[in-house]
Amino acid sequence: MLPKLRLIVAVIVLVSACSSGGGGELPAGPDLMKRAAEAMRAVKSATFSIATEGKPQVPLKQADGRLTAAGDADGTITLDVFGILQEVSFAVIGETVHFKGATGGFQKMTRAQLAQFYDPSVILEPTRGIAQLLASATGPEVEGVEGSSYRVATTFPGQVTGQIIPGVNQGVNAKIWLDQATARLAKASLPLPGGTVTVSFSDYDAPVTITPPPAG
Repeated sequence: MLPKLRLIVAVIVLVSACSSGGGGELPAGPDLMKRAAEAMRAVKSATFSIATEGKPQVPLKQADGRLTAAGDADGTITLDVFGILQEVSFAVIGETVHFKGATGGFQKMTRAQLAQFYDPSVILEPTRGIAQLLASATGPEVEGVEGSSYRVATTFPGQVTGQIIPGVNQGVNAKIWLDQATARLAKASLPLPGGTVTVSFSDYDAPVTITPPPAG
């Protein structure tokens, strides 16, 4: 019985070690966040997704699209406008925004006009976007490894978070996932009053060309 007991204990220990994501010493939180901010400032393009769970008190409910560091972007945004969800397709090219709702064709507005509602191109903007959000984090603590990412608990100031998620005006105790190899942001979970906003990124630096939608 004793050899069998030892074998069972050994298996339990091995499984526990694997499931913990352990393996090597975890990096210091502030150092990792500094690397992450620098990595995000160097990003040339990315695919992004913003989703909500529950009923967080923000007008942006969902967004999916592509971004370039130059500020061009395209995709779809779902906004809560006076209690009614409205999905808008968009293409931001230079200072011109092409957009359309559920019906009708594309119309145009300026980037400044779009910014009154939500400008997704700010996400990769170094001084207001994700890079600045990571640089402004306080008390980052690396909790462990999940898949190929470090899971980090940290707090983001509301002023900076609100640039990316309009309607946020208070500090957010967030969980973020940073790629181990590149330190780029893979995902961020932002608990807010009423629910949670999750921001995800993929396809970093893939070739992206944003073109105007067909006329008519």
